[in-house]
Amino acid sequence: MKNDRSRTEDLDLTMKIINVLHVFLFTLMSAGLCERLHDEAYKLKMDEALLTFHNELPYNISVLYTSDYCYKCLYQPLATVGNKQQNVSVVIRTSFRLTLRILPVDTNSSLCSLSQTFEEAGHYSLRMRPSGLLNDVTCSFSVDKSPNNAYLPLLVAFLILAFAAVFWAFLPYIIRCSCTQRLKNHICCQESRHTMESEDATTEPSMHQNQPKSTRLKSLDTFRGFSLTVMVFVNYGGGGYWFFDHAPWNGLTVADLVMPWFVFVIGTSVVLSFSSMHRKGVPRLQLIRKLSWRTVVLMLIGFCFINYSPRDGLLSWSWLRIPGVLQRLGFTYFVLALMQTFSPHREIPLKEHHWWNPVQDVVLYWPEWLFITLLEVMWLCVTFLLPVPNCPTGYLGAGGIGDDGQYPNCTGGAAAYIDRWLLGDRIYWYPTCKALYHTTQPFDPEGVLGTINSIVMGFFGMQAGKILLFFRELNRSILTRFLVWALILGISAAILSKCTRDEGFIPVNKNLWSLSYVTCMGFMSFVLLGVMFFVMDVKKWWGGQPFIYPGMNSIFVYVGHSLLGFYFPFNWEMRFQDSHWEKLFQSLWGTALWVFIAYLLYRKKFFLKI
Repeated sequence: MKNDRSRTEDLDLTMKIINVLHVFLFTLMSAGLCERLHDEAYKLKMDEALLTFHNELPYNISVLYTSDYCYKCLYQPLATVGNKQQNVSVVIRTSFRLTLRILPVDTNSSLCSLSQTFEEAGHYSLRMRPSGLLNDVTCSFSVDKSPNNAYLPLLVAFLILAFAAVFWAFLPYIIRCSCTQRLKNHICCQESRHTMESEDATTEPSMHQNQPKSTRLKSLDTFRGFSLTVMVFVNYGGGGYWFFDHAPWNGLTVADLVMPWFVFVIGTSVVLSFSSMHRKGVPRLQLIRKLSWRTVVLMLIGFCFINYSPRDGLLSWSWLRIPGVLQRLGFTYFVLALMQTFSPHREIPLKEHHWWNPVQDVVLYWPEWLFITLLEVMWLCVTFLLPVPNCPTGYLGAGGIGDDGQYPNCTGGAAAYIDRWLLGDRIYWYPTCKALYHTTQPFDPEGVLGTINSIVMGFFGMQAGKILLFFRELNRSILTRFLVWALILGISAAILSKCTRDEGFIPVNKNLWSLSYVTCMGFMSFVLLGVMFFVMDVKKWWGGQPFIYPGMNSIFVYVGHSLLGFYFPFNWEMRFQDSHWEKLFQSLWGTALWVFIAYLLYRKKFFLKI
């Protein structure tokens, strides 16, 4: 009995000692442990910050917010903070500037407001306390933890790419200098010069002084490849930066530039290629069969890879979307190619002198201009005159909480109404405005009405092609006409948009492919193509590397990156999601792989054509 009692007492003593040790250890670690748990509870990701509200007022308060990028948007609830020294922490997005509004619960009288640009991984505090005067409130803002430099990865990547480009540009000179320091100086330099000349012969179009220039221009292939490379980069996430994603509604980002550039190049290529086939005597019926076949193939590819990929599982009609990028490109190509096939003039009579000589490349093609003008008039009439049920006529807004919440179901106005009428539910249900404007209606950025202005954009490219083709021996005239067209389109875009994002007559809007958007992109396209033409085809300072390689295999690269973009080695599950470092590396790595693949195909002389 005594032994059992002593064992019980020893066990109780042991348990007491263990409990004391637990309390002691917990006391030592409590501060650090609580801090660690707090950090884990609010583990921030890219473009996120932590904002804590400290309420020292004797009543509960509500915090509302709106994004300054959201046009006339209603304030949305962010947090409710209790009275008497209570605090609430919330995670907020840092992509756009936010305006906060503090007010008592169940009232509309604002106590204070704050407009602030928050930065990634920063910890902020907003304290509301009585000011000492009756009913007066003081709101003080402070930074508890300094934010990260979100643009440092972008700066480092830019410097590395710039260094690589400079090194590649000076590499031939470095090789030449090394040759002069060797005993076999003459032989070495002759071999390197012979190698460089042979490489130039394989990459340059056949443009000799004693022969007419080929319609295959380095600048055109490079412009196409540059547009495609940027497109691959933004489709792979663009490092997670908001300006490498599409704009929520009005305005421009880098992602909004690439598709119009690509359409512009399509128009230019149509003029050069079909004019070449006309000179070779290809019958018109054969041209129609060729352009029809290419259009059908482009559209079928668009249906296959946009609406379905192996990771989607078995084929299903539930996610079928009729419009798409390749569908729009295919139809635009079809219309432009038909116009060029039935074009009444093949050459501009430069030797004839008429009063219209300065604009003869427009006057002599008046049927095409008449057709394009009628198309644009139709777009304007439908956009601004078509009655849309329960929506104002001519509405161009995003709907949702925008425009003070007056038109929540009017996203896209007439453009969306026509798509729903013609295509039903087989359109895009997650437009770029959905997150910011809280929209509930589908809207397709590749819809029917926007395709009209896609044709207009391609027609500007056709005009550039005619200038390149018919003034091929007059480089100064080509550059002058490019500059004139750029000025005309740039001024038109400035007038239509009033040089503002949301207050213009017709805002610049990629979702709608608005007229101001097309003229703005036409201005940029003429400038970029003109600069590349001067640098590459006139002065021959640059061979177009590395962009010329994907530019000569554009269909392969575009379809390939769309189908394989979610698979290794182009993509992997990120482990560090709290900054842009890994995301930016992943986007650049995937893009560089496709440029390298295009280079290998170029070396093998494999070019996928339809």
